Amino acid sequence: MSKVLYYRLFVIAGVILVLDQITKILVQYSIPFESSYFAPDRVTIIEDFFYLVHIGNKGAAWGIFSEYSGILTLLSFAVLLFIFCFRKQLELHRGTVQIAFGLLIGGILGNLIDRIRVGHVIDFIDIHLPFTLPYILPFGRWPAFNIADSAIVVGMLFYLLLSLSDTKKKIQ
Repeated sequence: MSKVLYYRLFVIAGVILVLDQITKILVQYSIPFESSYFAPDRVTIIEDFFYLVHIGNKGAAWGIFSEYSGILTLLSFAVLLFIFCFRKQLELHRGTVQIAFGLLIGGILGNLIDRIRVGHVIDFIDIHLPFTLPYILPFGRWPAFNIADSAIVVGMLFYLLLSLSDTKKKIQ
C-alpha cells in the first residue's frame, strides 16, 4: 500500500482517530461514568437539546449485541482486514472514496481502541429532539454516541452516495 497513493485516507483516518480518542479521554476524566446520563451529572450544552454524558456501550449501535463484545471486537479487525485486502475492488485509489473510507477506518479504530482499552465504547454526545418518532425515537432521545460513531455513519453514507452516483453514470 503506497503511502502517497492513500495519503488522503491516512490523514482523514488519523484525524478522526485522534479527535475521537482525545474527546473520549477528556470525557472519561471529567464526567462521572454512567450516572451522567441524567441530571445533575450530565453537562448541559444547549438546554433540552444537547448534553455531554459518559456512558459505556459494550454493543454495537443502540447497544445491540452487547453480550457479544468479543465478537464485535473481532468483527472490527475483520472489517479492517477486508478493506485492506479488497482495496483495489473498493477503488481506494480514488480521492473521494478515500474520504469515505478514511472516515470509516478512523471511526472503527477509535471504537476498537475503546473496546481494548476500557472494555466498552465510550459514548458522550446526547441529543434530545423536540419531537418523537414512533418506533425509532419514542421518547425524543437519540442514543448517546461519539465522534467515531459519527464518522462511521457519515463515511458509510458518503460511500453509498458515491456508489449510487457511479451506478447512475454507468447506466446512462
